[in-house]
Amino acid sequence: MTAPQSELQRIVSSLQASGLTVESVEDGAMIQHGESRVALFAEGDDQGGVIVRLHLDLDLYVEEDSLPEILMGMNLLNQGLDYGMLNLDPVEPDDDEEPDEDAPLAFAVLGRSVLWLPDLGVIELDRLREHLRRFEAEVTEAMERTLHGSKGLSA
Repeated sequence: MTAPQSELQRIVSSLQASGLTVESVEDGAMIQHGESRVALFAEGDDQGGVIVRLHLDLDLYVEEDSLPEILMGMNLLNQGLDYGMLNLDPVEPDDDEEPDEDAPLAFAVLGRSVLWLPDLGVIELDRLREHLRRFEAEVTEAMERTLHGSKGLSA
């Protein structure tokens, strides 16, 4: 169930009014926050309200032979995150490339978060802005600490 455009537009307008750079895209919005770009998608909830999904592409990729160490490290990192989580999405080859059966699978590391808003009133839109800010900061800081620390993403 997709949220009516007016709900997504109200969210976009509210975020823009708060000073964020937001651009509408096909079925959601892209929010520029410092160096980060967070994708926002909204859908109506059957029980009322709006479900907002946030996706933060970290521009980090891992190959399948590294998965055991990466998954262990991500599990440890996720235990310390309050506003989102890290997960892996398989990277699809480009349509114009010939599939290489011997090429290892690659996965993108993404930050994800979901927030349910009972309505789109001022209080809930403020809560969304704060959640968005904390989500982006928390995931980015966790990744920077990990990548610049001595252990990388390994446990």
